[in-house]
Amino acid sequence: MRILILLFTMLVITTSIAFSQTEKKALILIDIQEFYFNEEKMPLVGNLEATETALKILEYFRENNLLIIHVRHKGGGEIHELVKPVYGEIIIEKTQVNAFRETDLLKILKENMIENLVLLGMQTQMCLEAATRAGADYGFNCIVIHDACATRDLEFNGHITSALDVHYSTLNTLKSYAKILSADEFLNQ
Repeated sequence: MRILILLFTMLVITTSIAFSQTEKKALILIDIQEFYFNEEKMPLVGNLEATETALKILEYFRENNLLIIHVRHKGGGEIHELVKPVYGEIIIEKTQVNAFRETDLLKILKENMIENLVLLGMQTQMCLEAATRAGADYGFNCIVIHDACATRDLEFNGHITSALDVHYSTLNTLKSYAKILSADEFLNQ
């Protein structure tokens, strides 16, 4: 009988630890909005592929009842249909590049005792990067899902930098702030 009680106690403790670790994780989907799919406004390279990958991560968070936060930039249109929020998911509207600036994002994360952020979205070198750096600065453990992010070709002083180079260069610098994983690596860890 003592062995059964001991085994039951160990099971309860193990389950409680696993549950508490899972509950401390949140998904932040950044600016996956119609604006970035409009050919006349600011289409991104690989935007649809990134959104389809984001959906895989979103489904994982939904299936596991984890905190999901959609960030929408004011003036950027509706959140893309593939990752449209459902009842119970939080939507934060922002006017700045950094999703933490002048929003309730930090307050929401603290109220939910979140320690780990999974970030993805658009554009890699702008809003995704800003939120990741800020999240790390606030003490969160950050994971960026690199194949669920997209950007565009950039021009400066007559020089064009390809979207792919912008994307990978940004991810390279974000290694100091976050763990950089593919969707498959994240889902299989």
